[in-house]
Amino acid sequence: MAAYIARRIGQALLVIWLAYTLVFLAVQLLPNDPVTIFLSADAAADPATIAAMKAQYGYDQPLLVQYFSQLAGLFTGDFGYSLASGQPVAERIGAVVGSTLVLASSAFVTAVLFAVLLVAAATLARHAWLKRLIINLPPLFAAVPVFWLGLVLLQVLSIQLGVMSLFPDGSFASIAVPVLVLAIHVSAPIAQVLLKSVDNVYTQPFVDVLRAKGASPSWIFFRHVLKNAAAPAMTISGITVGTLLAGSVITETVFARAGLGQVVLQAVTAQDVALVQGLVLLTATAFVVVNLAVDLLYPLLDPRILKSGTHGAPRALVA
Repeated sequence: MAAYIARRIGQALLVIWLAYTLVFLAVQLLPNDPVTIFLSADAAADPATIAAMKAQYGYDQPLLVQYFSQLAGLFTGDFGYSLASGQPVAERIGAVVGSTLVLASSAFVTAVLFAVLLVAAATLARHAWLKRLIINLPPLFAAVPVFWLGLVLLQVLSIQLGVMSLFPDGSFASIAVPVLVLAIHVSAPIAQVLLKSVDNVYTQPFVDVLRAKGASPSWIFFRHVLKNAAAPAMTISGITVGTLLAGSVITETVFARAGLGQVVLQAVTAQDVALVQGLVLLTATAFVVVNLAVDLLYPLLDPRILKSGTHGAPRALVA
């Protein structure tokens, strides 16, 4: 187990380093350095001001010096400074990331529960038409854009019914509705993969043995089938982190919630490349950490992973 954990952590650190390297190279491929881009809309900026700001933020250093200086800063939580506000990027993000984490984590838990309930309802449905109806719901959820669903619910609940405010007011509805909007979209791929995995598990001989012993369908599903079918669904849950974070930004914008959504919009509008770079690195790190957690949970579901010495979690059903 220790070797498995060490290998997974090493792979995660490697991916984070590669993500940082790609982001750094992408910034270098821009037509100008971040300071020049930021000041391009300021007619009063003269070459002396630009040169002073480059020196202040370290953009006048050779590329290798910038690369290793920024890389060393990541280990201490130093993502540089926002050009628009002058604040440290970590401080600027940290001031609002809590709201986004609450939204994203609540939506993720709701999406997983929703996906499990959908799969359970489809599996245990006694009527074929009802099962077909439930199975067709995840593709529908995946096809509905997050921003469109959010706008529709705002129109109906706020303007037509008046049961919630157009702006966050701390009420249950102002929190629950954005969570539901995001969870519906995120639950779609989890439910689709879990449905396929459950169908595959039901073809295993042990299910026939349980039926022959008189076990009820619900007991078989919740006590045996669901656990054996969970691994591919866990994989896709980790992969949806990118969708979850992107959806959180859109949802926060639609519902006027303070969070990373507003920071992203402000950074892009102000052409604050340093802040955008920090946000991209934060997203990549969150993605890697969640997928690392998923990989570390695999041995709890299937101890054969440790015995076989496999280097990757079972992801065949996802592919």
